[in-house]
Amino acid sequence: MSSMTGLDVFDTTVHKTNVWLKDIMEAIGTENRHQAYLALRAVLHTLRDRLTVEEAAQLGAQLPMLIRGLYYETWKPSDKPLKERTKEEFLYHISDYFQKEPIADSEHIARSVFKVMAKRVSEGEIEDVKALMPKHLHELWE
Repeated sequence: MSSMTGLDVFDTTVHKTNVWLKDIMEAIGTENRHQAYLALRAVLHTLRDRLTVEEAAQLGAQLPMLIRGLYYETWKPSDKPLKERTKEEFLYHISDYFQKEPIADSEHIARSVFKVMAKRVSEGEIEDVKALMPKHLHELWE
């Protein structure tokens, strides 16, 4: 088997990222890989910005290397976590990532990405993340 990049560590993270994107495409019901990427990026950034710096780093440590880079992109930990706590605010931030490709249902996007995360990140880490979220946002993980 030939290597895509010549480095196993990069080939592995590209493969893992493709698995995540395929799972998200299936969960949100699209064949559009870019839309799956936007969904992953939007939900990860929206979630990350509502976690403590310590918890954001713990979650980041469980992500494949390429997704971890996406996760930390544009992060400014000095003003985190954001104090916004409503479901509407959370979902608004997700829909904001889709300005050029509007989506009908940011709640469906959030639920779909969280479903994939629950499958790919340790249960203990997911429980830690949920514990920091307002109770009314827990329903998005189910």
